[in-house]
Amino acid sequence: MSQPVIFTREPVVNKKRAITANRLIAHGPNIGAVVEALNGLHEVWPTHHPVFISLARLVPTVELLDWQVADNAMIEIPAQALARPQTLDLLPLLRDNGISTCLSWFKPGTELPLDADWRFVLMDARKLQIPAGSPGIPLAWGLDSVDAFQRAVGNGYEGASGWFFLQGNPEPKALSPGHAQLVRLISLVRNNADISDIEALLKQDVAISYKLLRYINSAGFGLMCEIQSFRHAVTILGYSNLNKWLSLLLVTASRDPAAQAMMQTSIARGRFMEQLGAAFFPKSEIDNLFITGAFSLLPNLLGTSMQTVLDEMSLPESVADALLHEEGEFSPFLRLAKATESFDPGALLKQIEELQLDAAKVNHALLASLSFADSLQA
Repeated sequence: MSQPVIFTREPVVNKKRAITANRLIAHGPNIGAVVEALNGLHEVWPTHHPVFISLARLVPTVELLDWQVADNAMIEIPAQALARPQTLDLLPLLRDNGISTCLSWFKPGTELPLDADWRFVLMDARKLQIPAGSPGIPLAWGLDSVDAFQRAVGNGYEGASGWFFLQGNPEPKALSPGHAQLVRLISLVRNNADISDIEALLKQDVAISYKLLRYINSAGFGLMCEIQSFRHAVTILGYSNLNKWLSLLLVTASRDPAAQAMMQTSIARGRFMEQLGAAFFPKSEIDNLFITGAFSLLPNLLGTSMQTVLDEMSLPESVADALLHEEGEFSPFLRLAKATESFDPGALLKQIEELQLDAAKVNHALLASLSFADSLQA
């Protein structure tokens, strides 16, 4: 069996840790196979941010132009590939077609083509601490913590690509008043409380009500009419569907720009899990798949323990088992979602095989979930 093309991803953030781009890493046997996979993803292509396209260990060649390159795509050119005639032939064609380029794995002293125009330069910050002589906007890669990111910024980097912000949880503390109110609201909905009681709690924070209605009326929900009020939402959707959207509110409650990448990751995990899990679980369980993925980063987002949050909400056993113990029927899909967040495709391939999934469907779900997550942060 030939190696399938699969994609993994990571966010690109600026000095304030706000998302400025998405990085998509293509893992495949050759450029032709990657191009074929990319051409099959136009329908779900994320358009809210620029998208860096990394070809992992493949050498960029002219064959890449068989892809109908998206307007917001930027092709990464590894510094090592500049020694290859095939890559040097590609560069002027990219420039003539108005396709931006990012130079990756640059080191000072690298001989560069005179007419190349690098918008960004991605460097392994573990090996290069100071971006001396950078021919473009310097971005760090390989960071293992927020502290390492702050040092990199202090050394002159303008941002970073990677998952450094997921490393380590903050010291657990009590829920903030705003988060605690959302948890109470979710608990009321899960227990089918009277609508008037829920509305009374919503009226204490107009911003929550506004954001909830914006989410419900977003394109991702696919409603045929606009929801005007919470009572209207209950009438049209019912309590079980509202639970999903209130869970989104909890995940996106932080006003800290540095939390944006974590919020995007949480939402993308949830959407990814519900899309791929739909073929395995009854319809009544799909929202719980979403909630499992969306809640998987609550300790990082809320600064408290997972147990503390779940104790307040009485979530289904299938959700709690996956979040607390990485066990149960939802856990393979959570592992699958996490495996898409890596430069190494090994874990993702293993999970795809374990679940007997089609790689193309996994790629489609990955980009669709990223597009959905970005649309909610617009």
